Amino acid sequence: MLAPEPRAAGLQYIDARDMAIWVLAAAQRGVGGAFNTVSQPGHTTMAEFLDTCIRVTGAQAELCWRDPAAIQAAGIKPWVELPVWLPPGELYRSMHQADVSKASAAGLVCRPIGETVADTWKWMLEIGGPAPVRADRPPRWLSREKEARLVH
Repeated sequence: MLAPEPRAAGLQYIDARDMAIWVLAAAQRGVGGAFNTVSQPGHTTMAEFLDTCIRVTGAQAELCWRDPAAIQAAGIKPWVELPVWLPPGELYRSMHQADVSKASAAGLVCRPIGETVADTWKWMLEIGGPAPVRADRPPRWLSREKEARLVH
């Protein structure tokens, strides 16, 4: 399975349950204003995220780590064909290195990636898997052909 380097790239995310808990608690305390409501920078890494997904789902995937330049040269669209991934640069910094100190000081706590992945996988199995792609929309994942160019 294609895996974008660097393995140690920090990721920020928010579990909707953590967001709901924080918003309700903030509202009860009368807290208002603008907040970056995601996890701390580096709350997880690309390697931890992908390893967790493989472990939780029981997939037999072997990660094939590739340089971001090679991925982009293959015409693979960041975020669209490789969800969560953005190449190093301004977009990556704005998405995965946001200052969340204000939200953290106001009580935002984010659960570990393993809990989010496990609970999401359980929910997906309960509803019969991912939702089908609408005919008027492009596929939401990397084609086997594009991936094969980089993993073999």
